Amino acid sequence: MKLSLCMIVKNEAATLPKCLSSVRKVVDEMVVLDTGSIDRTPNIAQQLGAKVHHFKWCNDFSAARNAALKYVTGDWILVLDADETLTPAIVPQLREAIARDEYLLINLVRHEVGAEQSPYSLVSRLFRNHPDIRFDRPYHALVDDSVSEILTKEPHWQVGYLPGVALSHVGYQKSAIAQNNKYAKAATAMEGFLATHPDDPYVCSKLGALYVETGKISQGMELLRRGISTAEENYDILYELHYHLGIAYSRLQKSPQAISHYKAAIKLPIYPMLKLGAYNNLGNLLKAAGDLNGAKTAYAATLKIDPTFVIGHYNLAMIFKALGLFTDAIAYYQNAIALNPNYAEAYQNLAVVLLKAGNHQESLTAFKKAIAIHERHNPEEAKRLRQGLQEMKLM
Repeated sequence: MKLSLCMIVKNEAATLPKCLSSVRKVVDEMVVLDTGSIDRTPNIAQQLGAKVHHFKWCNDFSAARNAALKYVTGDWILVLDADETLTPAIVPQLREAIARDEYLLINLVRHEVGAEQSPYSLVSRLFRNHPDIRFDRPYHALVDDSVSEILTKEPHWQVGYLPGVALSHVGYQKSAIAQNNKYAKAATAMEGFLATHPDDPYVCSKLGALYVETGKISQGMELLRRGISTAEENYDILYELHYHLGIAYSRLQKSPQAISHYKAAIKLPIYPMLKLGAYNNLGNLLKAAGDLNGAKTAYAATLKIDPTFVIGHYNLAMIFKALGLFTDAIAYYQNAIALNPNYAEAYQNLAVVLLKAGNHQESLTAFKKAIAIHERHNPEEAKRLRQGLQEMKLM
């Protein structure tokens, strides 16, 4: 099976080399459609072996993606953005999946690196080069609508997914969002689509979540509720709708309603990795309400799903600390540090627990490590921590 990479790009010189390097030995061709770069993006793509084509930007991501599809010659198509990379460990699974006859589309788990909310999402980025597959929607362009149409006419096809993380995405980090003015661009495009598709649950989810994120909470909640009323059995979208209503109610300091929506999200029959955000946020709310055992159960669920979920180890350590179970707390802080050696807060809280447990020398070592990390990223906190230790005559 011949596999083609298909991309649209614009001024991606900083991230494109890493993206293309992650796939160039996996795919049989790389098709890159440039939509008006003024930097070295087209040259970089060519130097790394991509076939570069050009397209005049028209404020419609689907139009650009569909134009790029016309240049693809492979049996299967992998779609990436320049701020994404393919995970090497997923390649054997990917090759095995596209060699099977039954799949039309294969969903991929994407790690949202640095995202403040859900650390994983499911994206429809690997699909057969079928003549009727096309992208729809001007923003958050998807092939899902056309795939659904094909499945009604050609029911022998199946939609699958690859277990495990297939993609890493850095575009939801705050710096990237601010730099590219992503919120404003997204809102404008989605509002236009909503005007002609007022009951579309997907746009209700995405635009509603964006409104909540940017402070338009009542508008966002109205859209999210509307989405729930029309999503029917589209469980992935229902999860996002409940999840973002949980966030909205949390912002309004209405914890019981937020807890209710997080629990509704968790009950849905979707890929467990996608539920990490809901479990984690539920744990935070239960902890704040004083339900430490409920919070412990929620945080433990995150680690059962993903043992490498760093914040899960840290949060569980905080619960054990609050319960006075210092041995368990120390173990989970150490787990968090092993997974993220620059986790200043984990070192700091580990030091506190070690001090309470009577391990003064180990405590001082952990405090010094926390101060050293804070010096690089948060000098004020480093100064405050050092002064506190001097007042306690520990330094």
